[in-house]
Amino acid sequence: MSMLFTGRYRSSSGGSNSYETLEEDIGEEALSSTSDLVNSTASADTACSTVFIRSVDSEKGRPAWRADLLAVLYIALYWCYLFSGAALFTQIEGPIEEEFILNLRRSRMAFLEDHPCITDDDLEKLIVDIIQANNRGVSAAKNVTSEPNWSFGQSFFFSSTIVTTIGYGHVHPLSEGGKIFCIIYAVIGIPMTFILLTALVERLLIPTTWLLYWLNSKLGHLYQPFNIRVFHLAIVGIISLTLFIVFPALIFAKLEPGWNFLDSLYYCFISLTTIGLGDYIPGDARDQPLRPLYKVCITGYLLLGLTFVMLLLHLYNDIPQLNLGLFLLRSADTTQADPERMRLSGTQGHTPKYTQHNDQPVRQSVKVVSRPVDSPSPEEDTTPVHAQMPPIIPGNQ
Repeated sequence: MSMLFTGRYRSSSGGSNSYETLEEDIGEEALSSTSDLVNSTASADTACSTVFIRSVDSEKGRPAWRADLLAVLYIALYWCYLFSGAALFTQIEGPIEEEFILNLRRSRMAFLEDHPCITDDDLEKLIVDIIQANNRGVSAAKNVTSEPNWSFGQSFFFSSTIVTTIGYGHVHPLSEGGKIFCIIYAVIGIPMTFILLTALVERLLIPTTWLLYWLNSKLGHLYQPFNIRVFHLAIVGIISLTLFIVFPALIFAKLEPGWNFLDSLYYCFISLTTIGLGDYIPGDARDQPLRPLYKVCITGYLLLGLTFVMLLLHLYNDIPQLNLGLFLLRSADTTQADPERMRLSGTQGHTPKYTQHNDQPVRQSVKVVSRPVDSPSPEEDTTPVHAQMPPIIPGNQ
């Protein structure tokens, strides 16, 4: 007699698996209707044993209004963060700005007293012209660089700030044709840059993933998977911070006149986070040696630094306990495997992904319809593919 088994498969991080049979022997009539339903949707060469696998998320049944409420609260918290930032910047920078204004007024009054032949209106007009020229990237000071803003080296650096979306803003197109070309150049160049950074991150994920495997093999019996993932993220973060923030800051502090270590550290952070305020620009000092080569090297540094920033964001996002954005999603199934992440991890489904580690037990319902004539042999492994143990990563012998 054909049997219909309905069970629940339980797997946990501890490695213990159990299968509980809930119902069996439901009768020939119910089995016949079930078999007709299965055969109507199966292909001509389908196997007689049909397995239905449905992943049940631990968050299944969470009402959608809860995620909406959390999103509203998060928006309110975000605006409070903006208001608090505005209040703090006003308190910190406001007094310094007032001091600058007072000093500027004193200097202006002293200049008019020393040069009575110059009227206040003439001086005001000269100041406005200087400010407009400075806003267009042209300085009227005598100690500025003799190289024009649109030399090949400066233009190369400007092109890199466009495609990387840093956009310092110290130099920008002056003509209408230049503005139109800048738009077209950015529309094409920004996706090209994202493709390049994605390709680089994909290759960097291979050694970082193997580092995670090595940490699991050495520390898996002592610490929880979440702690190991956080430790792995901290290692990659410290390496990236040292290579692309601290060391470059030391170099810029030596090469750039008037920059101390804090100024250089500030420039590196503002640039690699694509904030790009433009208050500090390397390579614009007077009589800068090998200026075009220097600008090209800075462009290479920015591209590599942005690559490691994207890598850190990817590793951080792959830790569910730290990804607070998951609480704002309305979708109940937040643990479903992402093919894109599997592709980026370089595993292609043959080895466990970075995101497969889960500290919480996972419940999965399994329904098996079988017939005695083609039942699997006792030696055959009928465990679902997603529930099988991952391949053992070879350790140090």
